[in-house]
Amino acid sequence: MGRLHIDLFVTLDGVAQAPGGPEEDTSGGFPFGGWQAPLWDDVVDREVTAGIDAMDALLLGRRTYDIFAGYWPDQEQGENGPIARRLNAVPKYVASRGTPELTWSGSTLLGPDLPAEVRALRDRHESTHVIGSVDLVQTLLSERLFDVLTLWVYPIVLGRGKKVFPDGARASGLTLLEPPVAGSAGAVLLRYAPTGADPATGDMT
Repeated sequence: MGRLHIDLFVTLDGVAQAPGGPEEDTSGGFPFGGWQAPLWDDVVDREVTAGIDAMDALLLGRRTYDIFAGYWPDQEQGENGPIARRLNAVPKYVASRGTPELTWSGSTLLGPDLPAEVRALRDRHESTHVIGSVDLVQTLLSERLFDVLTLWVYPIVLGRGKKVFPDGARASGLTLLEPPVAGSAGAVLLRYAPTGADPATGDMT
């Protein structure tokens, strides 16, 4: 069985909204779109590229799909050519409550039974990655429908925006898979797997 990876860029206060650019997601009047860009470095670039190289399928929410589909097909000859060629080549799966037009080559709309669809992806692919797609990620986390959670945690606090773990998120235990990796600009890579259990408690006294 393959594994489902969730890949996210988050702030210290857990915000994952619009890291890539000002117009990526302005919902809620979010004023900090593109907060990741000043803190990108060679370490982040290397690790992110390695993750993309390793994937053999991509699972996205509707908003992130539209952003990617409007950008990556035209980037194969540019600076990000290797990433573009990989993303354009792998099968793309889209989770949406609607019936969007999927213009990106190799795209498939998933059915309404997300747990069943995720299990089918695990059977079909060795390494399916979810990038961004905060609303979808919150559902996957709540249902424990993931195998690896990769967080790039950046040294900033925004105080507003969509959080990966909002109030009311399902309580879950995680285990660190490998030692953290730090970029020169202060971002820290943390890679976790779910324990399948609720958090344990104790008495420090």
